[in-house]
Amino acid sequence: MGKTVIDGLQGLRSLAGKQIGVSDWRQMTYEAIRKFADASGDHQWIHVDRERIARESPFGKPIAHGYFTVSLIAGIFFELVDIKNFGMVINYGLNKVRFPNPLKDGQRYRLNVKLGDVTEISNGAEGLLAATIEVEGESKPACVAELVFRFYGK
Repeated sequence: MGKTVIDGLQGLRSLAGKQIGVSDWRQMTYEAIRKFADASGDHQWIHVDRERIARESPFGKPIAHGYFTVSLIAGIFFELVDIKNFGMVINYGLNKVRFPNPLKDGQRYRLNVKLGDVTEISNGAEGLLAATIEVEGESKPACVAELVFRFYGK
């Protein structure tokens, strides 16, 4: 699937309420989970202790941190779009985030994004993105989030 072109303020407005894109499937790995644990300092056993996970975890495998899962969105989003005629785009924050299902080591996931409301701000626009990290073969996603991105003029 080709990238969605967001060409300036008018192009952004024209995409309000529309699907932005769906990424290719990727695989979550224990190595990625471990790197996030090291970067964040969160070494809770449900993420990194394979022996204890095998004995005690209801998930049966290491699971990605919720904050790791939500952090995947920004990078993948910029693979789905080609942004033109803006000086910069920033992640302004989150309005709501939920983790309905764990993302386990070995599972495949993808990002599905829809653009919601677009409102004008000084020197640009604010767009609400409905982002879902879907898990292959699972009825519930790993993450559902409403992100606030700001698109600033040149």
